[in-house]
Amino acid sequence: MNFIAIYQSNEKIFKFLSSIILILIMVSVIVSEWLGFKSSYLIASMAIVFYLFVSLNNLTISRKIFIILGIFLILLSFYYTEEALVLITDSLIKSSFVVAFFLSLQCLRKAAASSSGMERCGKFLAEQKTNIRYLSLTFGGHIFGVLLSFGSISLLGSLAEKGSQQELDPELRNIKRKSMLIAVQRGFTAMTCWSPLTYSIAITTSIIPGSSWNGAAFSCVISALILIFLGWIIDSRNNGKNKKQIAENPPLQRDSWVAVLPLFFIFTSLLGIIFLMQNITNLNAVPVVMLVVPLYSLIWISIQNSGSSKKIYYGTKRKVLEYVKDDINDYKSELVILIMAAFIGIMASSLINILASDKLSFLESLSPILILVSIVWIMPLFGQIGMNPILSVYLIGPLIPNADILGISPNSIILALTAGWALSGISSPYTASTLLIAKLGKVSPLHAGLNWNGWFTIIGGLLLSIWIIIANEFIVK
Repeated sequence: MNFIAIYQSNEKIFKFLSSIILILIMVSVIVSEWLGFKSSYLIASMAIVFYLFVSLNNLTISRKIFIILGIFLILLSFYYTEEALVLITDSLIKSSFVVAFFLSLQCLRKAAASSSGMERCGKFLAEQKTNIRYLSLTFGGHIFGVLLSFGSISLLGSLAEKGSQQELDPELRNIKRKSMLIAVQRGFTAMTCWSPLTYSIAITTSIIPGSSWNGAAFSCVISALILIFLGWIIDSRNNGKNKKQIAENPPLQRDSWVAVLPLFFIFTSLLGIIFLMQNITNLNAVPVVMLVVPLYSLIWISIQNSGSSKKIYYGTKRKVLEYVKDDINDYKSELVILIMAAFIGIMASSLINILASDKLSFLESLSPILILVSIVWIMPLFGQIGMNPILSVYLIGPLIPNADILGISPNSIILALTAGWALSGISSPYTASTLLIAKLGKVSPLHAGLNWNGWFTIIGGLLLSIWIIIANEFIVK
């Protein structure tokens, strides 16, 4: 009797085990990050192995390839080094860190997805007048991205696609749909430059010694603004060149800007609490996010069920059980790719360092500016051959010479990595954001990545390269 048959006959048991394992990983990582119990990370790393085992059924070919590649790297490590167990354990620890961060963020997504205020705000942004629609959707994609992650693209992208259907002319409809969708996507990917609630900041600050979100935040926000206003300029120019002009929508019973207030309050209060807790605890942003976000989400859900104490209790309990029993099991495909991307990246870079350390020593003699600018361009290039940003960062990060050796701030490396991450997210036909936008736009992922965003990526890469040089010289310390 094979494993798939065993799983199908005991599906409920396996789902229950998966939920328990994932919660154990999340709690173990948070305890380790907050209290410094290294043994908790070992528990989380062992739990990762069990989770992969109980998740083997119904995986897509790409997920299976990742697992096979991970096993291959394990075999290589045993063949080439006596430190194989250390490398494997370290890679599993990094993977458990990514899983815990993912699960923490999904708590916020659960709370935001059930908020009528968020839907009202998204609808309002998608129905703006033509002259400000691009910036309003970019703003929406940016701020919603902090709260909903890729769910922001699904929400705003669906509203944008629906809004474009009002155009009767097929050509105008396609122009409008494209403009609205890339506004959402570019706003979302710009957010990955700076937000502490993204993998980009969480992962880069965890692998670059001496770096911090506080130290890199200002420069990273400028990177995001560069991409936002570049997108607006390109969109304005393209609309000006169109032979057919997009007419204003028929008069609608539009909401007011009051609809944006709940989003603004959630955004500012959450980031404010994270910043305050950082100052109180002296911890990095990521462990603070892992604890604060689930607690904040629980309070938000309780407020949504406000009324009698009985309603608050049972309504909140229902949402929590939905998350534990159903939601985290529905993320199996995403979790497997996150686990294996982190594992493969760390294992591969560690093996490269062990087997080719002498040949890589030349990197220490290169100009730090050359290294920083190269990072910006290497990541989107890797994205074109199927490497997601998580895998790219875990592969590239450990190979970058120490910031002290290069004579620069570690936060300059964070600035370059997050810029490369954003460009990869917007241009790679394999990233989740491009796949979602392509589906909504009724085009291929390759078309959405390179045709819609090719020039944006090239010009954005040039502008960000210049900005990184300036920031490294005068701002980042």
